[in-house]
Amino acid sequence: MSKVIDYFMSPSSPWTYLGHERFSAIAGAAGATVNLRPVDAGRVFAASGGLPLKQRPPQRQAYRMMELKRWRAQLNQPLTLEPAFFPFDANVAARFIIAALPLGADTAMQLASRVMRGCWVEEKNMADGDMLAATADACGLDGAALLARSRTLEAAASLEQFNQEAIAAQVFGMPTYIYKGELFWGQDRLDFLERALRD
Repeated sequence: MSKVIDYFMSPSSPWTYLGHERFSAIAGAAGATVNLRPVDAGRVFAASGGLPLKQRPPQRQAYRMMELKRWRAQLNQPLTLEPAFFPFDANVAARFIIAALPLGADTAMQLASRVMRGCWVEEKNMADGDMLAATADACGLDGAALLARSRTLEAAASLEQFNQEAIAAQVFGMPTYIYKGELFWGQDRLDFLERALRD
């Protein structure tokens, strides 16, 4: 029986960035198929009563920063804690990644990785169309074509479909991995997902 993982993510989430490459490696080692699902995190958070970062109490914001520092050190992974272009309109980037899905899951996953690195390491504005196109070009893709596709009604409809799928599946945070109907929320739960893939 094939293994399929639904991967709900936001390209503006530092936690998604921190887990993305490890998740890709885990899925690949398990021979699993990844259903990449970029979503509007604000829509998904609101459905479960969650708040945008700037609306959270100060103590929650402070602890988030502490945890980012811990995980950056734990994973020895580059991460700018307060990048120049954050927050940004992640839906622009989400539709851009969605535009790459017809090129194959691996290609879209690689593009998503570069988009997130653009924000969290290179401090680029990943809501800027030219920057997104250049990022795709650097991956060997046709950035202009992807940008045009990302601005279609079809891409917007796909984003809304993924939002609804996330809400229906009771997703409430980013990233969320779903395997055999079981939710694994957060990059710090990848060990549990890896174990489930072995069972």
